[in-house]
Amino acid sequence: MSMILSASVVRVRDGLPLSASTDYDQSTGMQECRKYFKMLSKKLSQLPDRCTLKTGQYNINFISSLGVSYMMLCTENYPNVLAFCFLDELQKEFITTYNMMKTNTAIRPYCFIEFDNFIQRTKQRYNNTRSLSTKMNLADMQTEIKLRPPYQISVSELGSANGFSHIPVGEYKGTGKISAAPHQRLEPVTLPGIVSFVLSLLCGALNLIRGFHAIESLLQNEGEDFSYVIAFFLGTAACLYQCYLFVYYTGWRNAKSFLTFGLICLCNMYLYELRNLWQLFFHVTVGAFSTLQIRLRQPQGKSPDYNV
Repeated sequence: MSMILSASVVRVRDGLPLSASTDYDQSTGMQECRKYFKMLSKKLSQLPDRCTLKTGQYNINFISSLGVSYMMLCTENYPNVLAFCFLDELQKEFITTYNMMKTNTAIRPYCFIEFDNFIQRTKQRYNNTRSLSTKMNLADMQTEIKLRPPYQISVSELGSANGFSHIPVGEYKGTGKISAAPHQRLEPVTLPGIVSFVLSLLCGALNLIRGFHAIESLLQNEGEDFSYVIAFFLGTAACLYQCYLFVYYTGWRNAKSFLTFGLICLCNMYLYELRNLWQLFFHVTVGAFSTLQIRLRQPQGKSPDYNV
């Protein structure tokens, strides 16, 4: 009998499970598939936004959008078009119910477990394919799947389910090569993000101006310390790099933002004698605020209105 067995909602950037359906099947095959679920969830940020993994008698399908991935396990003969329509319905309901700020700042696993009620109801509807097919335009869905088929991930690419193996992300079956993570788009810019960007530019400009003044003072007075000039220009570079990290996605983006903030703090500590406490507080606060906005602005998948 073809059917959907389980589903889960996972945050893309770190694989944190946000919600999942309750499973009672403890068979060996299901246990193995749960291991594949965990392995895939750790690699979601490196995978395309629509994928399928065939594991013998079961298929794992998932779609990703706006930093959240929707995963499901079904039997191998369950219609592919219905599987992705099921995931699309979960996606639309989750986006409608929870805002991105909540999903980005969630700390505890399964903190949206109440979403399981919707998962269970939807799963029951999709497992009754006879009544379901009369209410849906299967032709449109089939056309969409043909135009943009899911990436096929093989079990060999995952490695052993008992270990954690590297997944090559440069190439996937059926669709050729894909771009690596640095080419991903980021989520839409928010008002706090725009404010942080402008303030970072302002701090960079202030450091640059003070740096040129320090050079003039150095030329006029031989006793001046050249290291102050270096500190001002390093501060300028750090502020501009924060702007770059906010606009573009790069590898180790969060780690780079924290290191850049650390450089801003070190520069301001060194310039303690040339700035008053309010100026130091302003530069460090802007650096911290920009780091937070870089952290909150995550890569996105397809927009929620992109039908599967």
